[in-house]
Amino acid sequence: MNEQIKIIDNFLPENEFKNISDMLMNKDFPWYYSDYITRHYENKTNNSFYFIHMFFNNLIANSQIYTHLFPITDRLSMKSIIRAKANLYPNCGELIEHDMHTDYNFEHQAAIFYINTNNGYTKLKDGTKIESIANRVLIFKGNDLHCSTTCTDQQARININFNYF
Repeated sequence: MNEQIKIIDNFLPENEFKNISDMLMNKDFPWYYSDYITRHYENKTNNSFYFIHMFFNNLIANSQIYTHLFPITDRLSMKSIIRAKANLYPNCGELIEHDMHTDYNFEHQAAIFYINTNNGYTKLKDGTKIESIANRVLIFKGNDLHCSTTCTDQQARININFNYF
């Protein structure tokens, strides 16, 4: 695996992880429908949708509950957040690998914080698959190719994607 990739299990203390997990897995959490997963449409299908919650976008807070992310942002020593969004990929009955993409085309860090354990994964440009394990964080260059998947063993695959300096 690339030395610029870092995987940290048990990233947050259990009580901090539980607060974030409980918030995102609450039936009243405000998820918003998106009919595309990447800006690349080569494999757009009827299953090419997900739900998001945008905490930060273009360096601006978009959500009043962004402060719940501070345990993560503090541990990652972020100087500036470009974007932070929660992703919910519904179980579509099959494991679907989405299109490879970059988050932004300039150098920056990316981190994916996994909320629930499931059989979905993040795939990196070299083919490495990072399993979705609750309270794990994957840190990598955000301008490197990667892709997400759905899952088949849980109702949904949930994570938070950070792009930052």
